Amino acid sequence: MFAITNRCKLVKEKYCFVILLFFIMTPPLLYGQIKAENKADSLLTKSKIHLKNGDYDIALSLANQSLVIFSELKDYKAIGDSYNQIATIYFYKSKFREALKAFQSSKVFFNKADFKNGIASSTNNIGAIYYSLGNYPKAIDYYKAAIKIHETLRNESQVAGTTQNIGNIYYVLNDFVNAKLYYEKAEKSHGKSKNNDALALVKSSLGRVYLKDKNYKKALSYFNVSLKLATNSNNRQVQTEVLYNIGELYKIQNKLLNAINYLNRSVEIANAIENNLQKSTSLVALGHVYLEFNKKNAAISKCNDGLLIARQLHAISIEEAACKCLYNTYKSINNPLKALLYNEQMYLLRDSLNLKQTSDKVLNMQFEKEMLLDSIAHTEKERKAELAHQKIIQKKEKQRNIFIIVGCFALVIAGGIFSRLRFVKKSKARLQVEKDRSEHLLHNILPEEVAEELKQKGYVDAQDFETVPILFTDFKSFTETASHLTPQELVEEINICFKAFDAIIEQYQIEKIKTIGDAYMAAGGLPKPDTHATKKTIMAAIDMQTFIAKRKQENTLRKKPAFDMRVGIHVGPIVAGIVGVKKFQYDIWGDTVNMASRMESNGVTGKVNISSNTYQLVKDEHDLAFEYRGKIAVKGKGELDMYFVSKALL
Repeated sequence: MFAITNRCKLVKEKYCFVILLFFIMTPPLLYGQIKAENKADSLLTKSKIHLKNGDYDIALSLANQSLVIFSELKDYKAIGDSYNQIATIYFYKSKFREALKAFQSSKVFFNKADFKNGIASSTNNIGAIYYSLGNYPKAIDYYKAAIKIHETLRNESQVAGTTQNIGNIYYVLNDFVNAKLYYEKAEKSHGKSKNNDALALVKSSLGRVYLKDKNYKKALSYFNVSLKLATNSNNRQVQTEVLYNIGELYKIQNKLLNAINYLNRSVEIANAIENNLQKSTSLVALGHVYLEFNKKNAAISKCNDGLLIARQLHAISIEEAACKCLYNTYKSINNPLKALLYNEQMYLLRDSLNLKQTSDKVLNMQFEKEMLLDSIAHTEKERKAELAHQKIIQKKEKQRNIFIIVGCFALVIAGGIFSRLRFVKKSKARLQVEKDRSEHLLHNILPEEVAEELKQKGYVDAQDFETVPILFTDFKSFTETASHLTPQELVEEINICFKAFDAIIEQYQIEKIKTIGDAYMAAGGLPKPDTHATKKTIMAAIDMQTFIAKRKQENTLRKKPAFDMRVGIHVGPIVAGIVGVKKFQYDIWGDTVNMASRMESNGVTGKVNISSNTYQLVKDEHDLAFEYRGKIAVKGKGELDMYFVSKALL
């Protein structure tokens, strides 16, 4: 992707004597310049070695030192090389703003040196920065500009490579018509240059386009040609990718034996060349095929292998696909505990992917804002310089300059109005993004119906509900267990548990009310009444106890303290609404809340304790089992009938 310009000096043996005489007769100042240039060359070479080894800070320091020396020598081409190296280092460090500025500087000095290849390289690299930031329109603009320069230099290989990059952007944007157009252009250029490795890649890309269009015959044809080219040139990297693509094609066509054959070959080659990313991708795909082929044990084995590698690589999307495979497999063999475990991991990984995408969007917005401010400052500087220049000319040719100033003034006004309109348009778009984000946050805090009422009226009317199941959880011996954990470990452990509870109540469409320390409170049938709310609340409570039991097993194996938990449920009338104007929250009141709390405090760890009212509502449910506890003395309430509830063994 990045062009690296090496400044090499070749000295033939027959000229050694002449060169020796030259150094002897060279004035001290010129000799010092040559020595400084050699030192700068050496620093830049060492920087490239350290970059290759991943020593980014050392590489950056050496590149900056070479830049200082070349700047003193006013060697513009070498200055451009140094900025190019600095930009490359920043790119690998994911500091895209600094990388972009350095590439722009390299382009400026390559322009001064009239070094066309360097200009084309820097232009292409600026496009790569915008591609990495997800700003695909700007990436395409710079790639097209780079192509124009390469075409004037007749650099067919570079033209083809950049054309293929544009095709990749359109493919990511799901614009398969344009993707195909640019891939075909690249295919034609690679065919002329007889670059079989590049031709294999672009034919594989065309195969993926036809696969998306469900033209399986054409896709297979391109994949086979790509595989043949890669095999002839012994390019195993392309081979393993194409074999994976063919495997996916046969999987879509439900030709499972063929899919297994190609995916296994992809895994073998990826393993041989130590391409762990492709290996994990192919293993997980293989697991999904085995599941469809009803080979459950093989599916579990392959997906587990792929998951282990993906975790080492922190490849979240592959981890999520592997967990989905394992969840579906364990679900199909009636292993609910493991199915639930991988289902929870799948959703956590999915949340991580969504969070990363959101973070990337925010980063790109911040980057765009900073670049806009830089652009405005640069434009203002140029405008002031232009005005100063106009004043000098005005003294010499007053009458002509009047017309020039009027014209320039009109242009400035038009430009200002146009810029203002663009700025207003962008501001509105960003305000809409912020508004959507605020609404999402409000809906995360309040039920959707309550949030809409609050937005429309500025307040929320209290509501009476006759039959609402209230769920309370509390960790037993919390203070004692917490004393064996650091504050950070304690918060992390509670967060893991409550995140799992959030996922469970969302699954059962129950409303989270609040958390109080280590206690968790939720209610069913709010704000919309639900005839099945009581059963859903009980099922959620059982799943919470199941999660805590599994978490305790995991922590015990790691020799870490673990929580036991009591859960209580009571059904009755409540009042729901919002109080206050600062840090408001949706809350509920009534004796039902107190009774639910009593059910929790009089419960037993690992069990779900329910009141007689609750039992009467769900006693006829065949998939629930009940254990009568008798009358239990409750503070301030006398003796009350209580029941343990669990899932029935069917």
